[in-house]
Amino acid sequence: MSAQPSVGVPAPGAPSRLRGWQREALARYLAADTADYLVTATPGAGKTTFALAVAATLLGRRVIDRVIVVCPTDHLRTQWASAASRVGLALDPTLSNAVGPVRADMRGYVTTYAQVAGAPMLHRARTESKRSLVVLDEIHHAGDGLSWGDAVADAFGPARRRLALTGTPFRTKTDERIPFVRYDADVEGGLASAADYTYGYREALADGVVRPVVFAAYTGVSRWRNSAGEVMAASLTEAATKRTEAAAWKTALNPGGRWVPHVIAAMDERITHLRSHGMPDAAGLVLASDQDDARAYADIVAKVTGERPAVILSDDPKASAKIARFTSSGERIAVCVRMISEGVDVPRAACLAWMTSYRTPLFFAQAVGRVVRARGPHESATVFLPAVRPLLALAAELEAERNHVIPPPAAGTDLFDADDLERPEPTGVGDGYEALESEAEFAHVLHSGRAVVATPAAGGGAVASPDDEEYLGLPGLLSPEQTAALLARRDLEHRRRAKASLADAADEPEEDLAAYEQVASLRRRLSAMVSSYALASGRPHAWIHNELRRRTGGPPAAAASLEQLEARIAALSKLAL
Repeated sequence: MSAQPSVGVPAPGAPSRLRGWQREALARYLAADTADYLVTATPGAGKTTFALAVAATLLGRRVIDRVIVVCPTDHLRTQWASAASRVGLALDPTLSNAVGPVRADMRGYVTTYAQVAGAPMLHRARTESKRSLVVLDEIHHAGDGLSWGDAVADAFGPARRRLALTGTPFRTKTDERIPFVRYDADVEGGLASAADYTYGYREALADGVVRPVVFAAYTGVSRWRNSAGEVMAASLTEAATKRTEAAAWKTALNPGGRWVPHVIAAMDERITHLRSHGMPDAAGLVLASDQDDARAYADIVAKVTGERPAVILSDDPKASAKIARFTSSGERIAVCVRMISEGVDVPRAACLAWMTSYRTPLFFAQAVGRVVRARGPHESATVFLPAVRPLLALAAELEAERNHVIPPPAAGTDLFDADDLERPEPTGVGDGYEALESEAEFAHVLHSGRAVVATPAAGGGAVASPDDEEYLGLPGLLSPEQTAALLARRDLEHRRRAKASLADAADEPEEDLAAYEQVASLRRRLSAMVSSYALASGRPHAWIHNELRRRTGGPPAAAASLEQLEARIAALSKLAL
């Protein structure tokens, strides 16, 4: 006999308006009539709404009597409970391991993977006491076979139904299978998750469920002192080795350089534009690697924009409240460490500044997912990122709509531990490293996996007018070349705003500067001249630099000597537009 609902518990109703993919996925789920089901849906597509529709339908058909949701973080517990409440499903997001039974006036509860690992038998008892649907949100968090995975298997093995959700496909090793997931063998000898239903970014974009994304890559030269005391310099886009690239990337992200304020100025300008063109509450997110950087970036945001940003840190007990306040406030920018990743819903966020060394496919897809949730047909998202190969590869994969899987963790690592999941990659720069300075310059946009720079106006590709800015990022309205030209045209203004807000070392008398500082000053001067010439002539920055090298000789500007830089400045001054 089917168990009756608890007295005093209101009957839930399925969400009244489901998207097409949610209706299709629900129909397939019900037709499958299976204990375990995995749905892979692109971040921002609405996995929560789909899962609640499944729960309400199964409760209505009396297939289950209890709903248990397992999610990665405490903040998401509240988010799940609030969403469930809107469809009449009462879930307790505060139930702790210190309390045994679920309250009689609740249909179920929301917990975290860490809580399940802390008391798996308690959660098993709750699961067994009523016919239960267990929703495993971002199931890859159950991937640690020695702790969380075993706990999830022990706790929810008796469940009547288990619905697993993920925003990205994942892989694992043969001896570290995630519970309740079906796998297919892959060509590398591992196992790739096999979803029962998949809804990708391509489909979501066609359906208007997510925003189109423009990936704007910023290059620039970084200078640092290595462990041997040598002053090194490299462009983000020209680094010859992984070690050099890592050092240049780390230096660019240093709050004391010019790369960070330049990109923040670019994002702030984009937010201003969005707010004046149909998205009055548009906001941006800055991703930082650690708390020290986050606080320093917040100071830079305040100087560049004139407004103090929200600062949301992973270990702040008020982090959830700050996210909730930012979601509905008029604040322009939030600087975050780890808190804005999977599941966190801030629909008004349309810009993302990637100022972190995180580079795992999982984190990248989920972080970008925070700015793609569509609310209207004319909204678009912009991601500002360093023009380094690891990030450009991830952006190209996402932009080109390729399904990518998460590589298995290296031996001895704990990929799905709450702390390790979002840990920055090792820089590989060694001890004794010292950041000296960095500069930023717009490089290109990504389109179909290729880098697109601004084309000359006389070369057949008309540069977009200021009026066209309204359509930045909307497919079919601007060509990739026009989008690149538009961003390049704004780049000088961003540079001026960033420099005006911070102390500019270039203003110091050059005779008082150290040798490397004199070279840096000339490099900044050359870079500004190249930008001005590019805007006036329509020539790409790379073409101008190559032409100067052809005329004066020598290595790329990042490695050029003081005399070579002076020669290039003189040559550029003589070039006729």
